[in-house]
Amino acid sequence: MSGSYSPTEMMTVAAARALNNDDVCFVGIGAPSAACNLARMTHAPDIVLIYESGTIETKPTALPLSIGDGELSETALCTVSVPEMFRYWLQGGRITTGFLGGAQIDKFANLNTIVVGPYDKPVVRLPGSGGAPEIATSCGRIFITMSQSRRSFVDRLDFVTSLGHGQGGGDRKRLGVTTAGPTKVITDLCMLEPDRDTKELTVVSLHRGVTREQVRDATGWDVKFAAGLAETPPPTEIELRELRALHARTKVAHGEAA
Repeated sequence: MSGSYSPTEMMTVAAARALNNDDVCFVGIGAPSAACNLARMTHAPDIVLIYESGTIETKPTALPLSIGDGELSETALCTVSVPEMFRYWLQGGRITTGFLGGAQIDKFANLNTIVVGPYDKPVVRLPGSGGAPEIATSCGRIFITMSQSRRSFVDRLDFVTSLGHGQGGGDRKRLGVTTAGPTKVITDLCMLEPDRDTKELTVVSLHRGVTREQVRDATGWDVKFAAGLAETPPPTEIELRELRALHARTKVAHGEAA
């Protein structure tokens, strides 16, 4: 275990650990990309990373700024068209894990990336859905990485962009969705998983130094804690070294834009 590390580094490391060597992973830009590539550089060297632009088994040395970054195509096994990516790979059930984030999440892991405030007169208009709704329903399972605060972890979404567990219980099945949906939510404070029956997000692990009160204060609903609440193992020296080297290469490659 290394000495000091940031909450964001803890979040990225925890997300990376959730991935397996045999995963085929649909990767989002930002925190998901950092986690997936950290996994590839540490315990999961054979993981297959797929980006929305159609790059398959890409192995970037620096994090891409967007799905159109040339680094993705240059290091990919092959590149296919976007329609093929979605129809054959994603909707064809060939991707085990999808990584998502959002501006807002509710207690059933539904996500909002459209607007904050009323749709007609929003306080903030967000980037939009992209491929997130299809990722949320077509990947075998979904991991979500987000910084945790009352602005992002809300009691009610202003807009439902991507389906999590709907209204809870068997709502996904009722809607005809057969994939598992969100199975882990990894934040800078803790890790949450859906309750087996109700599907409400439950805190299963606190990051070192984080208290229950901090998590409650950063959550817009009455968050529940697992009976066997654990402490998230802190990052190892190897994990931190690889993650920091990845970010250093990204800064060299992209400068201030990184």
